[in-house]
Amino acid sequence: MVKLIYHRSALCDRPSLPRNNILEEWHRGRCTRRQRKAHLKVKPPMNTTLRDPKSGTDAGNSFRSGLAEYVRAQALPVDKLGHQPRLYALTRLVGQGLAYDDDVVYAAAWLHDLGVFIGHRPEDPVALSRWDNVTYAMKQAPAALFQAGFPTTKVADVVEAIRTHQPHMIPSTIEGTILHDADILEQLGAIGILRVAAKIGRDTRYPTFTDAATTLRKALAELPGKLHLDAAKTLAGPKIALLEGFLQGMDQEAHGALY
Repeated sequence: MVKLIYHRSALCDRPSLPRNNILEEWHRGRCTRRQRKAHLKVKPPMNTTLRDPKSGTDAGNSFRSGLAEYVRAQALPVDKLGHQPRLYALTRLVGQGLAYDDDVVYAAAWLHDLGVFIGHRPEDPVALSRWDNVTYAMKQAPAALFQAGFPTTKVADVVEAIRTHQPHMIPSTIEGTILHDADILEQLGAIGILRVAAKIGRDTRYPTFTDAATTLRKALAELPGKLHLDAAKTLAGPKIALLEGFLQGMDQEAHGALY
C-alpha cells in the first residue's frame, strides 16, 4: 500500500490536520494544487513491491491468472466479463507516472463486481432492488484472494479499494483513487454507451430506450466532476465529447418518439 507522508510544516496551512485525512482533504478541494504538490509526497513502504504499470511484468505474481480465471467462471451474463480487463487497462493509463501497488489495483479491478453476477446477486426483483453488490464483493473478495495465493498483507487494501470504487465515494488510498477514476471512465464514451444499451430490456432498470438515455444523460452531467486525477480528466475529454454527440444525434433521430 502507498503511504502519504505528512509534512507538518504547512500542509494547507493547517498543521493539526490528521494524517489519515490528508487524501480526503485533497479530494474535497480544501487544499490548492500548489499546496498539494508542495506538501504531499508518495513513498513506498518497506517490503512492498511496486510494479511499473508500463512494464506489465507478472514475475512472482501467479495469483493474477488465478483471479482472472475465477472471475471468468463467475461472470454471468457473459458480457459482464469484459468490464474487468478493460478496467484494469484503464487503471494503467490513469496511474501512469504514479507510485502505487499494482497488485492491489489488479485484484480490486477483477473482483469489485462479483455482486452483479447471476448466481451471486438475488433473483427476486424486490431483493435485487435492495441489493448492495459492493458489500457483497468486499465480503467475498478475501476468500478468492486467499485461494489465488494473493499476498495476505495486501488483502485489506484490495477490500478498501473495492469499497470506494463507486463514483459517489471518496477513496482513501492512491490505489482506490486510480480504480475509482478508471471505473468512471468505463461509464463514459463508446464503452459507456454500449454497456447501458446491452441492458435494455433485460435489466429492470432499463425497460425502455428512454430509461437508458436518462442514465447516459446523468452520467454525462455528473461523472466527469467526480474524477480526482489529472490523467483521468484528460482521458475523459474525448469520451465526454463522444457521449455528447451520441445524445444529440439520438435526440435528432428520435423525433420525440424514443420510447
